[in-house]
Amino acid sequence: MSAENEEYVYDEATGDWVTASELATRQAAAGAVEVRDSVGNLLADGDSVTLVKDLKVKGAGTTLKRGTVIRSIRLTGDDQEIDCKFEGIKGLVLRAEFVKKN
Repeated sequence: MSAENEEYVYDEATGDWVTASELATRQAAAGAVEVRDSVGNLLADGDSVTLVKDLKVKGAGTTLKRGTVIRSIRLTGDDQEIDCKFEGIKGLVLRAEFVKKN
């Protein structure tokens, strides 16, 4: 599709007329949440992380030790929380400030 045949829409945020594809790209970028680990690395779904601190797990009666590797994390949409799977612990959610990307 050429630019002259593309549909233009009004972007209420900026007050400009833009192409529909450009508006969709802007909205997707605005809705994206950046999750960063304890040293500032950008985290993504599927990354492996290492704990930088011993953490007591509420409800499980166990402590995850510093240096424990958590594989295949999932982002939750919150800029500080990541969803994890770890043997013996269901529904583990960690704060990004306590992990470092491998």
